[in-house]
Amino acid sequence: MSKTKKLKLLPIVLALSVASVITTRAQVTDYPNRPIQVIVPFAGGSASDVVTRVLLQEMSKSLGQNFIVENRPGAGGNTGTATAAKASPNGYTLVMSTSGPLAANKTLFKTLGYEPEKDFAPISLFAILPNVIVINSKLPPKTLTEFIAYAKANPKLNYGSVGVGSSQHLAGVYFEQITGVQLTHVPYRNIAQYTPDLIAGAVPLGFQFLPNVLGMLQSGDARALAVTSNQRMTALPDVPTTAEAGLKNYETFGWLALLAPAGTPKPIIEKLYNALAEGVKSPAVRARFIQFGAEPVSPGPEELQKFIVSETAKWRDIIQKAGIPPM
Repeated sequence: MSKTKKLKLLPIVLALSVASVITTRAQVTDYPNRPIQVIVPFAGGSASDVVTRVLLQEMSKSLGQNFIVENRPGAGGNTGTATAAKASPNGYTLVMSTSGPLAANKTLFKTLGYEPEKDFAPISLFAILPNVIVINSKLPPKTLTEFIAYAKANPKLNYGSVGVGSSQHLAGVYFEQITGVQLTHVPYRNIAQYTPDLIAGAVPLGFQFLPNVLGMLQSGDARALAVTSNQRMTALPDVPTTAEAGLKNYETFGWLALLAPAGTPKPIIEKLYNALAEGVKSPAVRARFIQFGAEPVSPGPEELQKFIVSETAKWRDIIQKAGIPPM
């Protein structure tokens, strides 16, 4: 192209650039002006789904628009998360994702269909769900220290989870590595199948989320030995952390985060984060979170980005050390 033609085209290019900037600013200023879709990569009615809906309902009050939840389960959360990664970065499609699709699955699966650290604009963590170490109440140990000694004297104790690569499974794998005990993993399709075996003592150990075992704790069929976070759970104030129970450097928990596709304008991310941070402060939201064994948090976009990186590295090392082959 000649220099003369380039000069003639320059005003047009500049005009289009200015128009684009003006349009983007208008979209950001007016955001949101219609309902926002949130993809949840797990089944409706799951703990992560319910906790997310509680938060979104509160966020809608400050944003003035409703959130429409679309459940897209499959491949350990990868299916829905991949769909969100390909969405338009305009703030009208978000994703709630977790420690699986955003961290552990990078090692557990051969391919994801997305890159957790590059394909999303983080908004914030909003819930931490510690695992609870539970045993059948007929077992002799009353404390975590006693249980570790018991497990070493009785190797290959069965522990249950909702599948290979689940938070409950990986918590058990990590427990073996930290303590030196030998356990046998028994995967189930769902928690309803696992519960009778825990009560009967056939699979007397679990590293479960609170909603999965609360009924058994209340009935006395199961005993909570410790929670696997660095702080006691609000819902179980009398149950020590693993560190308090004598097991140092063992923390494992599920977490829920809200993200947008990469390229979403920063002002939109900020507006969504402000609504999220305000939402988790609501007494009603906090009360509902606690019912589901979730602790509300809101560290922000930059902290979430760093957290995803650190969690990915942590679980990669644990999974590879355990020799779990990618699916």
